[in-house]
Amino acid sequence: MYCPKCGTELPDGAAFCYKCGASVSQAGAGQQAAQPQQPGARVIAPAGTTVLKCPSCGAPISPKFGEMVITCEYCGASVTLGNEGWKDIQKHTMLPLRFTKDQVTATIHDIMDKGVFRHHLQEESTLEEMNATFIPYWIVPVSARTTVVAVDEVQQLGQAATTAALMGIVLGGMGGGFGGRRSFETAGLLGAGGSSLLSRLGRGALGLGLPRTMMFGMGMGMGGGATKTYQLDQSYNFPVVAMHDLTEYQPRDYTFALSQRVLFDVSKIDKGIKVLNGDISEDVAKAQAKTLVDQLQSQKAHQQHRMIQQIRTDMDVSDGELLHVPVWFARYDHKGKKYIFVLDGNSGAPINSIGA
Repeated sequence: MYCPKCGTELPDGAAFCYKCGASVSQAGAGQQAAQPQQPGARVIAPAGTTVLKCPSCGAPISPKFGEMVITCEYCGASVTLGNEGWKDIQKHTMLPLRFTKDQVTATIHDIMDKGVFRHHLQEESTLEEMNATFIPYWIVPVSARTTVVAVDEVQQLGQAATTAALMGIVLGGMGGGFGGRRSFETAGLLGAGGSSLLSRLGRGALGLGLPRTMMFGMGMGMGGGATKTYQLDQSYNFPVVAMHDLTEYQPRDYTFALSQRVLFDVSKIDKGIKVLNGDISEDVAKAQAKTLVDQLQSQKAHQQHRMIQQIRTDMDVSDGELLHVPVWFARYDHKGKKYIFVLDGNSGAPINSIGA
């Protein structure tokens, strides 16, 4: 069958297109046409149910305590626990496992041996554990609009330079109590024509009869607070790990290669690799995605400006999908110090910083 919107070839019985997200359903046996499905997932069991049937193959599913995302071990269909009870997950995808253990080991070798004083770190370390597991992530679409009011540093520098020059004129013209060093600093600020300028202006023209503290306040206040307001807009398909035990390895600023994802098919996963269930619901994942995106937007704003007076982020969050990602976990010991690596088994890239 094919997607009626973008034409992508899909497996028979696909509920949606993994390329464009359009809802599809088979029009009939042997037919390639598709009709839109009714929006929203079906409630298949109340929240307290201890045994329920897979909405796809009818096999029994027994939720363990705390589980909120379960994948059927027979057909790969998934269900999630929400406010209304257990629902079938209509958008369930996976990333193929492309990186082997040898490739991951080579990648970790390059990471560990970076730096002048870290040569042969991996060779001198003991590998305690390395395994690949399919981890569930909620992919939450978030549209963020951040308004930033920041100090215009270019204008601020110009105003500070002007203020400093004027202060140099004032303090240099006061003479006497500031000594030769002050005169030297003033001459440096004013340039070669500074002395003649002071003589032409005179003390009266500069208002040097005012108290010294008042003159200082006037000089420092001349710069003002030049600011500018701009918008930082960004759209995310933000991944939220669906397991409390793995929140330590929650991606902060990492994007999976979603263009390579395919519909989840348990038959395409090696029997020796575990497919884990989740205990974080989609509603909780949405809230967490908003918090993390807010932090990420703030971080990006502070990378552009050192002085920010005000920052505000508004967000729109849409329904996401469940994505199972092949993740390599590796733990090394080097003289009692632990190095933990979490690598994307699809792209080979590290998802998180090294834990030690």
